Amino acid sequence: MPPLELTGERTLPDVPAENYWFRRHLIVYRWIAKQVVGKHVIDMACGEGYGTGVLAESAATVTGVDANPDAFAHATAKYGGPRVKFVRDLVESFAEPADAIVFLQTIEHVENPTAVLDHFGSQLNSGGAAFISTPNLLKLAPPGAEKSDNPWHIKEYRAEEFRELCEQSFASVEILGLFHARKLRVHAWALNLGWDRLHKRLGLTKWFYDRFTPAIDERDFRLAPDSLEEALDFVAVCREPRVGRS
Repeated sequence: MPPLELTGERTLPDVPAENYWFRRHLIVYRWIAKQVVGKHVIDMACGEGYGTGVLAESAATVTGVDANPDAFAHATAKYGGPRVKFVRDLVESFAEPADAIVFLQTIEHVENPTAVLDHFGSQLNSGGAAFISTPNLLKLAPPGAEKSDNPWHIKEYRAEEFRELCEQSFASVEILGLFHARKLRVHAWALNLGWDRLHKRLGLTKWFYDRFTPAIDERDFRLAPDSLEEALDFVAVCREPRVGRS
């Protein structure tokens, strides 16, 4: 299956230079997969489809939704199966009941996030949950900036801003943070000691990162509820929607 074009709008597997971001997203999908065993799940803005495939390993059914025609065709061909289907539609208009809705690294792309979250709440079956993730503004943007230079992002969130957004649509909101672990934590420690200056001075930059980046895996990240201001990403588990199914 030929890969999709790497535009910066979506994360792709099987691209060595993109592996850090792929693994950073994949660990969250794997964690959610453990929460949705035997459930009917919608993966909104599913992109390439790898996350939908991960969710299908434990869920009863998974529907991946994406408006992009290339992503839809690619995901259908690569990940379609007896318990998986893909639908080409907007997240704002796709409406089917579900036990869980997954919406990762996309809320920062939408014009009206509250309307989107209300829409998700209206789709959830009783006792269902929406899993929403977004990057931490404080880690993504330069100090003091209100937004990074990512052209696809409309609004980026601090921890409390993200909580307030989710609580407008859901009565119960739990937020976890995603952090570096294992070798990525060591790498961050090395950067604090001046590794960036050293590898450039020694001419090791390409040699080192051509080996280091593809070696990153999910175990190099961890989810925890503490120190959210220091998190790379926020993952909200939202229950008890304020807008019920009609």
